[in-house]
Amino acid sequence: MRAAVMGSPIAHSLSPHLHRAAYREMGLSGWSYDAFECDEAALPGLLRELRPVRGEGPEEPGTWAGLSLTMPLKRAVLPLLDTVSEVALEVGGANTVVFAGGAAHGHNTDVHGIEQALAEAGVPAPRSATVLGGGATACSTLAALRDLGLHEATLVVRDPARAGETVGAAERLGMALAVQMFDKLDTVLGVDLVVSTLPGGAADAHADRLAGVPALFDVVYSPWPTRAAAAVEAAGGIVIGGFPMLLHQAVRQVELMTGRADVPVAAMRAAGEAEILRRASRTG
Repeated sequence: MRAAVMGSPIAHSLSPHLHRAAYREMGLSGWSYDAFECDEAALPGLLRELRPVRGEGPEEPGTWAGLSLTMPLKRAVLPLLDTVSEVALEVGGANTVVFAGGAAHGHNTDVHGIEQALAEAGVPAPRSATVLGGGATACSTLAALRDLGLHEATLVVRDPARAGETVGAAERLGMALAVQMFDKLDTVLGVDLVVSTLPGGAADAHADRLAGVPALFDVVYSPWPTRAAAAVEAAGGIVIGGFPMLLHQAVRQVELMTGRADVPVAAMRAAGEAEILRRASRTG
């Protein structure tokens, strides 16, 4: 059986290290996991090429078990799928495709990853939250917050006119969403949790203002810690990095693609952390 991660750029992805570690530990010697560079324009054709002959269950023989999707494919893949899970429809994006019964089924495991990362850090049920950034990860964050009992949140973006996808996700999730710009950031930090879904280093410009928040979840995992995370930690706040989210969304992907529940979280964590350290040593 084959699986892969697709996106653009893709060379930096940790997914191959996580999934291959799981396969080794689970004794899936006939399984492979690769990485393919793929943008939105190439996605329909590539997905047709990978169309499976897999049977009714995950254990049935076939060519492709599934795909992990990263940016910019999470939203673009939805109309190309045969079925889409409820949570993927709500957030407007699927990061996982499972091939079964000759069909392509879309799932979102990012929400699960966020929830597990928060639980590991001891922040299982924030009473209030502010989310920085308005992309696909922000939508998944809102779904996780909804699942944890929040019915309202604040979204901080550079341009509210470009936050339509996230506002739409909040509406589908039944959440009230207040949208602010970064010049008003100081007014929306009196919350239990701030989640930065901004790309690497982008939250660092706001590190001094973020320093006083009780908990910061920064979805960046490398380089780590970010300046923002270091500022919050130095002030005594709880800091959650992006790696636990990446780990747990991958664990759920392995479960979906293999149909097995005995996914070796510890082995996947060790493989991911080792690769992060290896990359840091090369750039350091």
